[in-house]
Amino acid sequence: MKRRDFVKKATLSSFATLIGTELVFGSKMLNGYTPLALQDPDPFKLFNKHKDMVVLNDKPWNIEAQAHLLDDKITPNSCMFIRNNGLVPEDIDPNTWTLTIDGESVKTKKTYTLSDLKSKFQQHTYQLTLECGGNGRAEFDPPAKGNQWTIGAVHCASWTGVRLRDVLENAGIKSNAVYIGYHAVDKHLSMDPNKEPISRGCPMTKALQDETLLAFKMNGEDIPLVHGYPLRLVAGGWPASVSGKWINRISIRDKVHDGTKMTGTAYRVPCKPVAPGEKVKDEDMCIIESMPVKSLITYPKTGAMIKNGKSLTIRGHAWAGELEVAKMEYSIDFGSTWNTCPLEKPENRLAWQHFSAKIDFPKPGYYEVWARATDTNGIAQPMLLPGWNPKGYLNNACHRIAVKVT
Repeated sequence: MKRRDFVKKATLSSFATLIGTELVFGSKMLNGYTPLALQDPDPFKLFNKHKDMVVLNDKPWNIEAQAHLLDDKITPNSCMFIRNNGLVPEDIDPNTWTLTIDGESVKTKKTYTLSDLKSKFQQHTYQLTLECGGNGRAEFDPPAKGNQWTIGAVHCASWTGVRLRDVLENAGIKSNAVYIGYHAVDKHLSMDPNKEPISRGCPMTKALQDETLLAFKMNGEDIPLVHGYPLRLVAGGWPASVSGKWINRISIRDKVHDGTKMTGTAYRVPCKPVAPGEKVKDEDMCIIESMPVKSLITYPKTGAMIKNGKSLTIRGHAWAGELEVAKMEYSIDFGSTWNTCPLEKPENRLAWQHFSAKIDFPKPGYYEVWARATDTNGIAQPMLLPGWNPKGYLNNACHRIAVKVT
């Protein structure tokens, strides 16, 4: 099926799904509120996305970028991937929005309004890299179930909010605290109010980092609805599923959070290497934490053509989960030799880094430009698909583009 045909089918299907929610939110139409179901169902218009974004799924919406769309140092909304597990919430009123801190390990259960968060706590802004744990899943063989992301489920935006740590400490953290778990207002695909589409979290060490934010602005403006308006968690460097959207409750747990998509095989990889296609027991799967070192060539687009004797400028980004990227290299001979290229320092911890290089080709012909990043622990990207896993997570193989010299 051609991409545009799929989009047409997807938008009509999703339109029908959203019409069902009109029974719940129809009263808002009387107050000037236009539900998603009554807006233009084209996802590129509905979510203000670039026309070159690729729709993978419409129930729920999952949309990825292409490499050339991610050329900006700070990713604009129009080129940010969408990863949803449930239906985008509607009828959101920021004036009545609250965040509750509860759980077995909170000293005092507390509820805050958005105004409380913005006025009672210091605000901070960080550039933070968010990447879907399944980015690159399409390359796994045997195939892994799930959205077949290629390379575009990553972005680095500028987020403004308050530190999660400050809010948790205001409520009080008991000494037995182990984990936090988030809860949100997005709706399960079944529309069952007792089911959560996703409820994940992270260890207290991650929750208490300076850069872990309860964010209410993205790139200096209110966060777009599909990206978590009016309040979301942002925990850079870990799978983006940790950065829950539309947050209205955070629980401080005395155990590893056991919400939806925290158990079984969700966002987990085998604790030890397994053969392709091997069955793995749930108890032998370990939760993904820091994402692996990775890089992306964002300019030029693959398929570039240049004249013999002309130099080619490439550029892109590199990131390494909780670590920094220490070295960036490129190859034009399929990894036989590598050349180091300039790499900028991150704007702040957990932001991606920018690289560029000017390449001269020895003679006319077909070439591939490969990019390879190495983190501060000396771990480099593999040139081929890394170890297989049942859910197709953590593919950090070298990105490459095709170039023809004429």
